[in-house]
Amino acid sequence: MSSPSKIHRLHHYATRCKNAEQTRSFYEDLLGLPLAHVIRADTVPSTGEHSPYVHLFFRLEDGSFIAFFDLGDGQAAEPSPNTPAWVQHIAFTVESEAALAAMRKRLIESGIDVIGPVEHGFVCSIYFFDPNGVRLELTTSTATEADLAAFEQEAHAHLAAWTADRTARS
Repeated sequence: MSSPSKIHRLHHYATRCKNAEQTRSFYEDLLGLPLAHVIRADTVPSTGEHSPYVHLFFRLEDGSFIAFFDLGDGQAAEPSPNTPAWVQHIAFTVESEAALAAMRKRLIESGIDVIGPVEHGFVCSIYFFDPNGVRLELTTSTATEADLAAFEQEAHAHLAAWTADRTARS
């Protein structure tokens, strides 16, 4: 089998929202991600299914997007019933601990409940929910280049140890 083509970066991650304007206000006005593109259609291009929707794209600094579908029924995506709420989340990078602190203050002043900052040993993060119940993380690196290189060098060994422990438990 040939090697896979290199994947360059994330283009977008999409999920459902319950209200396009409420979502726009949160991501654009509060988080500062510009609304960069909107697709409105009655038919799903990939399936041909009739399902009126609006698809919103908010641009991040690296040119990638977070995207949302409003299906017009006021429903948000439901969390997975077999997964703890803290597991499923979207993490965005900010440039520094000062920027993280400023965003934390901005969110709290806007009435958003914020957990953290939480130091993870390589990043420092805050956590909160968007109006659709999507858990978000803002994070900034606290690791040196040497730390990151060591993490990568140790990654397969750590995974192998987890897999062995998991197998022994089952």
